[in-house]
Amino acid sequence: MGVSAEKYQESLDFLFGRLNYERMGSSKYSTKDFKLGRMRELLKLLGNPQASVDTIHIAGTKGKGSTSAMIAEMLTAAGYRTGLFTSPHVTNYRERILIDGCQIEPEQLVALVTEIAQAVEQMDHGPGKMNPTFFELTTALAWMHFRQQQIDYAVMEVGLGGRLDSTNICEPLATVITNISYDHTALLGNTIEQITGEKAGIIKSGVPVISAVTQPEAIAVLEAISDEKQAPLYLMDREFFWEPVTENGKNDPLLKDSSEQIDIPLQKIQVKTPWSLIDDMPVNLLGTHQAINAALALTLVDYIRHQEVGIENDQMRTGMRRLKWPARIEVVQKNPMVIIDTAHNGASINALVNTLQESFSQPNRMLIFAATRDKDVREMLEILLPHFSKVILTQYLSNPRRVSVDEVFELTRSIQQEAGNDSEVIVAASPADAWLRAKESATSELLICVTGSFFIAAEMRELLLGSTDDVLLTESC
Repeated sequence: MGVSAEKYQESLDFLFGRLNYERMGSSKYSTKDFKLGRMRELLKLLGNPQASVDTIHIAGTKGKGSTSAMIAEMLTAAGYRTGLFTSPHVTNYRERILIDGCQIEPEQLVALVTEIAQAVEQMDHGPGKMNPTFFELTTALAWMHFRQQQIDYAVMEVGLGGRLDSTNICEPLATVITNISYDHTALLGNTIEQITGEKAGIIKSGVPVISAVTQPEAIAVLEAISDEKQAPLYLMDREFFWEPVTENGKNDPLLKDSSEQIDIPLQKIQVKTPWSLIDDMPVNLLGTHQAINAALALTLVDYIRHQEVGIENDQMRTGMRRLKWPARIEVVQKNPMVIIDTAHNGASINALVNTLQESFSQPNRMLIFAATRDKDVREMLEILLPHFSKVILTQYLSNPRRVSVDEVFELTRSIQQEAGNDSEVIVAASPADAWLRAKESATSELLICVTGSFFIAAEMRELLLGSTDDVLLTESC
């Protein structure tokens, strides 16, 4: 490594020292705090790196990270140098900025932060004192890195919403809107129409939109905005279709994860796009919702190759097969079976529960749950509690947005009384304490599921698998 641990930490401290909405409850800010003019000024001072990168822009309530990762892996497998920007990170800040699956190197990050700090100094003390935020700087760093490394494509995941997100300073080749459900309602609106309007803010004039949105009211908003922008709209179950590929009426065989020796059910799907029939595509992320994300990703990549870009079906299969995406219904341990998932709203919790029912046979199930403020914690618990005989309530430690374990306990008891639920409930002060309590009753017939927040998923994953945030340990890419 060509940079000291001290220099790298100084760079991280500079970034995390900026205003960071990921660590603030939505009651502390509003859409008035998101100003694209500030992002435009920052990028202008940096030479507009986004203008030199062919971008695929992805928004949606859930699944946008998985869909982005699938697209990036397929383009990489086809031989194209591909950048991927996602958020938040699970363990390591550098996870947010990848090229061909490899994290930005510490020395590259330090050099780019040194460069961006000069622009920040100008903005902090110039007219209006514009003060760029943590996420704006991180987005700019991604584009700077992608320009410097001369990538072919950048796959950019929206951080929040779409219309006012800092990633929305781009002219993409295509846009994707995965789905719409209720989340961040204090900022994005309390109706499906309002939320869809915010997500659809990424639609650009003449740029095609590919979406798996299903609600009639959401589709109406997408159609209206697409028509206004003269942007071709491709909807699932209208312009493109998918179905599972089965063998003798059964699911496909298990795929062995050689790194951890864990059997993972392998889905395969067939997708019919406006341009091709794409058959026998593996989806090694669990759940029907991931099959839908895969159909979106495949349709997007098929659109790109329809523009006379060389991509073969076998290359797409290679990319889909080698995809790993942590903390998305991720099996991290086999005996007992331990699942970690980032679900944090009603729609994603429902997807998680359905996947557990479909893919896992363990008769005994234990839940480890922690939650974030501004989320509908009651809705999540009402969905989860009937499916677990034992519940361990805890709180993550890394972010001040956590809901205290005492608050979650009181809410859980209230729900149990109303529903007549008799699941055993245990309180643990930290993820480490929760894991100790879980191990006390662990058997081979037990499934342990960790969910409720991105932050509990990240902390529990690090606890079970170890930290990767060591600047002396970088990926061998």
